[in-house]
Amino acid sequence: MAAVTLKKNSPKPLYMQLDELLRAEILSGVYGQNGMIPSELELGRRFGVSRMTVRGVVTQLVNEGLLSRVQGKGTFVVEPKIEARSLAYQGIREQLEGMGYRTTTELLEFTTVPANAQHAKLLKVPTGEPLLFAKRRRAIGSTPISLHLSYIPQALAPSLERERLENEQLCVVLAEDFSLTSSKVVETLESTSASKAEAKLLGIQSGFPLLLLTDNYWAANGRIFEHTKVLFRGDRVKLSFEYD
Repeated sequence: MAAVTLKKNSPKPLYMQLDELLRAEILSGVYGQNGMIPSELELGRRFGVSRMTVRGVVTQLVNEGLLSRVQGKGTFVVEPKIEARSLAYQGIREQLEGMGYRTTTELLEFTTVPANAQHAKLLKVPTGEPLLFAKRRRAIGSTPISLHLSYIPQALAPSLERERLENEQLCVVLAEDFSLTSSKVVETLESTSASKAEAKLLGIQSGFPLLLLTDNYWAANGRIFEHTKVLFRGDRVKLSFEYD
């Protein structure tokens, strides 16, 4: 790249000029997705500023999540996060495919479990009541991005079959096969970290940051029919909420 000299007589500080230029190059794809940017020394020579100035700007971009330092290798552009809406509006698979992503869903577990005290309270059923439990892993290409853990009172979907969940979204199956559609959704979002088991399933390190989205779905008759927890990889997904 040709050398670029910052405007030293400008009222805008050099570090701000450098931040704007480097940020623009990253966002416009100059270095490519997951590409390595030049070293601090190279950037200093190119822009005509000190290495300390470059380091400060690069550190700021790392803190913002645009860049990532890899010990012994260099500094790399971070792949942009996928911005998804609340699942109360639309299933994540439908959202991703609408954005053009190729998704796969793997049904890791489908079984019947007795309701523990927590789930009995949430689903308003007696303790020990049979619940259908489904654990699914969703991926974009070969990269896992989320785990979905769902509980449904078995009495509300007695003939739910594994094959249906392997080929269709749970919300679609519940609506089409059992007339269970939501008229109200209560949703919470919090940060958490991956357990060893979760990390293994998502292809990340134990303790990696995750987003935990919890959804409780009510039918029009006032009956809660589904409790779902979704664990999203914090480095791949961000959630957007819109209010009128």
